[in-house]
Amino acid sequence: MTDWRIFRGDNTPHDGITQLPPPQSWRAFDGGPPITSALPEWSPVDIKRASFYQADPEILDLVNAALYLRRPLLVTGKPGVGKSTLALAVAHELSLGPVLRWPITSRTTLKDGLYAYDAIRRLHDVSTAREQHEAETDIGRYITLGPLGTALLPRERPRVLLIDEIDKSDIDLPNDLLHVFEEGEFTIPELERAARGEQAEVSMSTADRSPDGIVVHDGRVRCRAFPFVVLTSNQEREFPPAFLRRCVPLQILPPNRDELMGIVEARLAPEISDEADALVTEFLRRRDASDLATDHLLNALYLTFHAARGGGDREQLAQRLLGHLPPSAT
Repeated sequence: MTDWRIFRGDNTPHDGITQLPPPQSWRAFDGGPPITSALPEWSPVDIKRASFYQADPEILDLVNAALYLRRPLLVTGKPGVGKSTLALAVAHELSLGPVLRWPITSRTTLKDGLYAYDAIRRLHDVSTAREQHEAETDIGRYITLGPLGTALLPRERPRVLLIDEIDKSDIDLPNDLLHVFEEGEFTIPELERAARGEQAEVSMSTADRSPDGIVVHDGRVRCRAFPFVVLTSNQEREFPPAFLRRCVPLQILPPNRDELMGIVEARLAPEISDEADALVTEFLRRRDASDLATDHLLNALYLTFHAARGGGDREQLAQRLLGHLPPSAT
């Protein structure tokens, strides 16, 4: 029997997204005309991060559930467990282009994710053009689609959008996202007015600086393939029930000892991972009493290995690196 999973978590890029079955009727979208312009190139750093990701069966099942249902994936867990890297791994394996990133702060609004309009610059340019008896400048020069807006462009394949640390947002943002997630579309009021003035097609730039730019028709952006949305949360707040109902929930637990050793072996040189046992043991003892992340362990292993080669005291340096943490009870 063929595995139902589209995302397999094996770090091997493939074209399996074409095997995804049609969406449920209420999650089908018909935006267009389809955009066929090339996607930007991946950064080597992101490719490297994506290739290191290790997913357990529960993560695989819930990622694929979100893909099948065309629903956002709400990923919770302590800092450093790989929530953001999961988005990279999915985008890379399924050949969906670089991840669109939308970092959230307490001041972030829905419009920040959809588009930005530089009204002051346009007003200045229009005034200058009139003084010089020139034609008014194209409004598209002053609009840039945000990460969410770019993800909703009508492409045949979904883009991957990372909405990072949604729990830091203003209390209204999760509810504001509901309409966009349900409808798969939004409008740009400034372009709607331009469309009434017979400028129905407007070219503009995108959040990922697509080299070809894109054209928006009648001020409306509607997706064809609902984006794969990963919302990350450090569990610092609760979300409205209506928001939670529209997401596929995934909690990522900190890696256990065997999983940590696998991460160390994958990311560090063999000679470093061979000497990791003692520091992994110390890391696990201290992690439960703090928010110590896996990155702390990898950094400590790398640095103490090279310090020891140069005649440094490996154990003393490790204790200094972890010294800000309370020692575990024995």
